[in-house]
Amino acid sequence: MILEYIIISLYSISLLLVFMYALAQLNLLFNYLSSKKKIDESETFDLSKDEEIPYVTIQLPVYNELYVMERLLDNIALLKYPREKLEIQVLDDSTDESVNSTAEHIKKLQATGLDIQHIRRENRVGFKAGALKEGLKIAKGEFIAIFDADFLPKPCWLEKTVLYFKDPEIGVVQTRWGHINRNYSTLTKVQAFALDAHFSLEQVGRNSKGHFINFNGTAGIWRKECIIDAGNWEGDTLTEDLDLSYRAQLKKWKFKYLEDVVTPAELPVVISAARSQQFRWNKGGAENFQKMLAKIITSKNVNFKTKIHSVLHLLNSSMFTCIFLMGVLSIPMLYIKNEYAHLRVYFIVMSFFVTSTIIFFICYWFMYKRTFGGGIKSFIKYIGAFFTFFSIAMGFSLHNTIAVLEGHFGKKSEFVRTPKFNIKSLKDSWKNNKYIKKRPSLNVIIEGILALYFAFGLYSAFIVGDQGGDFGLFPFHLMLFVGFSYVFFKSIFSKA
Repeated sequence: MILEYIIISLYSISLLLVFMYALAQLNLLFNYLSSKKKIDESETFDLSKDEEIPYVTIQLPVYNELYVMERLLDNIALLKYPREKLEIQVLDDSTDESVNSTAEHIKKLQATGLDIQHIRRENRVGFKAGALKEGLKIAKGEFIAIFDADFLPKPCWLEKTVLYFKDPEIGVVQTRWGHINRNYSTLTKVQAFALDAHFSLEQVGRNSKGHFINFNGTAGIWRKECIIDAGNWEGDTLTEDLDLSYRAQLKKWKFKYLEDVVTPAELPVVISAARSQQFRWNKGGAENFQKMLAKIITSKNVNFKTKIHSVLHLLNSSMFTCIFLMGVLSIPMLYIKNEYAHLRVYFIVMSFFVTSTIIFFICYWFMYKRTFGGGIKSFIKYIGAFFTFFSIAMGFSLHNTIAVLEGHFGKKSEFVRTPKFNIKSLKDSWKNNKYIKKRPSLNVIIEGILALYFAFGLYSAFIVGDQGGDFGLFPFHLMLFVGFSYVFFKSIFSKA
């Protein structure tokens, strides 16, 4: 009976934590909806006056980006901004043949009068954070715009962002990510679904009430003074962007989020690339929770509600641990439920927490509607998109749980960047991409075993109890089975 109570306790705690997270998301939805009624009255630079146009440095941190460097450089060269007030730093840590082709392309752009420099280091100390810090030492700009290699800002991007820095308290302006290959596959659709929720619901929901948000590592622009004042870039976590964001806001710098300024980017099209990105983001989130928790709680500059949202924000990735535990324990819970009649009241109470899924369903609908519009047809498509997203997110829960646990327990690992593909449509192929990880890890095998485990959960629904089965957890087990099966088979068969 002791084992049964341990299972019940762990399952209940996980269920309660997910419910608390869902309530926080609901609060962000209310914030998001109320923000739409407000008029932006920010003071801005008048860029028609030469004396008000600030000097900007664009930093492009890159590492072995053979397939997208030319596209990136050509796109950045199209930005509309006075050339006498613009500097571009290509922070190139590459170790492959892209170094030479990048250098040649930069020379061509220099010949057009563009102030663009190819900056190389002897090592990758600090990874991306180290490269950004190195470039900052010689940056001429008062403001520092940062773009990863797969981002394609529109020509008017600087004109729409830099003007908000007239307010001396603003340290960062962040823009929303777009997706140039959203419809390439189920995998890209799921990633776009999740990112859309973050960039609308979460970023707007927090920013509109003055809660902490994060610079997203790219497609944003910093005040150089803010970076220095916050302690500069540090490479001790895998999400240096989240780290510096929190240090800056603890120093009372304000962040400005522009939902209506979209910066298109390429989503990973193969699951090994999505895995490496997910691992880095989730482990980095846990690392930052450990690094920042005490500073947030003890800060006198932060109000109580912002502290709550900040802690939950840093625990975002840890929700995968709760989901994974709930999934694994849900099958024993099915048998416990039907074996111990005296626990009937407990299970009736626990059924209330299905409202977590309902809350997520409502919150994400508003985000989906923003992109695809309302109406019955759109809502029907949304139902499919939501449950596809939920299932595959569950399928990633083992992978992301390992990342989270490594982050919380302080296990250090190398910054593994996400391979880029230069893919926009189904006609484009990733099959010969030299950066793709060829061999699946042991975790993939475990994911296959978990798919079979949840298939057993589906079977169990028909055989437990004396009343012809118990199908209360059947939808949950179905999503877990679909999610782990998808991740397993994609990881095994989607190889170059």
